[in-house]
Amino acid sequence: MSEENIIKDFPLLKNKQIVYLDSGATAQKPEQVISAIENYYKKINANPHRGAYSLSIEATEEYENTRNKIAKFINAKSAEEIIFTKNATEAFNLIAYSYGMNNVVKDDEIVISIMEHHSNLVPWQAVAKKTSAKLNYMYINDEFELSDEEIENKITDKTKIVGITHVSNVLGTINNIEKIVKYAHKKGAVVVVDVSQSIPHMKIDVQKIDADFVVFSGHKMLAPMGIGILYGKKEILNKMPPFLMGGDMIEYVYEQDTTFAPLPNKFEAGTQNVEGVVGLGSAIDYISSIGYETIQKIESDVVSYAIEKLSNLDFIKLYMTPNVQNHQAVISFNIKGVHPHDVASILDGQGVCVRSGNHCAQPLMRFLGIDSTCRASFYFYNTKEDVDKLVEALNKAYDMFKKYLTT
Repeated sequence: MSEENIIKDFPLLKNKQIVYLDSGATAQKPEQVISAIENYYKKINANPHRGAYSLSIEATEEYENTRNKIAKFINAKSAEEIIFTKNATEAFNLIAYSYGMNNVVKDDEIVISIMEHHSNLVPWQAVAKKTSAKLNYMYINDEFELSDEEIENKITDKTKIVGITHVSNVLGTINNIEKIVKYAHKKGAVVVVDVSQSIPHMKIDVQKIDADFVVFSGHKMLAPMGIGILYGKKEILNKMPPFLMGGDMIEYVYEQDTTFAPLPNKFEAGTQNVEGVVGLGSAIDYISSIGYETIQKIESDVVSYAIEKLSNLDFIKLYMTPNVQNHQAVISFNIKGVHPHDVASILDGQGVCVRSGNHCAQPLMRFLGIDSTCRASFYFYNTKEDVDKLVEALNKAYDMFKKYLTT
C-alpha cells in the first residue's frame, strides 16, 4: 500500500495540514474503524447478553465474535482468556486488586522496571503498601536498556510478581520479554506484560511470550478510546475473585449471597463499551490487511531517517538506545536549555504535533535527571516528509531561543 493510499484512509490526517507525531498516546482512526462504529449504532445497537430479541442477539454475536478475533490475533488458547476493559490502566488495576492483593504477603517482593508507565507502577505501590511487601525496581544502564545482570539480581526467590513493559513509551527501548518471563517463572513469579506500545507495531503471540497476563489499550492501535484488553492464563483467571460487581458478571443473586458467572463474564461487570469492541475488531482487521511486515518496513525507514536527521542537530539531546535493533517508533528529545513545553508549543505553531511532559513516567524522568522531554512517536501513516517538517520546526524553535542560551 502506497503512502498516499494510507493517508486517504485517515480522515483527520487527510483534512488537516498537520504532522501528527503523538501516536504513542493515541493513534489516528481509519475510515474503516469509524464506519464500523457508525454501522453498529445505525443497525445493531442493543445490549449484548441481555435480550432474547434478534437485535440483542446480533449485538451479542458482534461482541463475542470480536473476542474470538482478538484471541486469534494474539494467539490465546481460548477466547475465555480475553477480558474487555476500558483501557490498559483498568486492566492493570484488575490484576493488582484481584490477583495481587490475594497472592502477595508480607516480605514478598514485586519487581517492575524503572521504565514503567504509571499505570503499571502505581497499582503495585498500592499492593505493596497494603500487604507489607517490597516494591523493587530494575534500572536501565547507560544505553537505556535492562542488562541481564540487573534482571537476575532483582528477580529473586522472594519475587511473586514481575511487571514489565515490552516497549518503553518514553525511550522506545524493546525489552527482551521472553527472557524476562522465562527467568521470572524459574523463580516462581507471575509476570504481567504491558504491550500497549508494541502491539500497534509488531505481532504479539501470548503463548510464545508465555506471560501470565498481557495488557493493552485499543486507542494506540487505531481503535477508539475506552476499550482495552486483559489477557490472562485461564487457570489463573479462574482462581481470581471478581474486581467489579454487578450486571453481566452475575450468575445468581440471593438476599445474602451471590454466585458469579464463569469466564470471561466474571470480570465484565455492567454494560460494556460494545461500540469500542466493534471498533477494536475493525482496527485488527485493518492492521491485518496491511500486515505487520509492511508496517514495520514503513516505520523502520521513517524512524531511521528521523534518528539520522535529529542526530545531526547539535542543539538536540536524544534519549534512546544506540542499539537500533532494540528500539521502536518513539524518540524522546530536548532542545538543550529549553523547556519541552515551550518547544512543543512552537512546533504546534508550525503544524507539528509532539508530546511534551513526563509521559506518565515520573520515576524514569527522575532517574534520568530530567523533568520532562518532547516525544515524537511514529506510526505507519508517517512519512519522511513529516520528519523534514519536524526538523524544520525544531530549527525555527532553536533560532527563537538560541540568543538566550548559554554555551
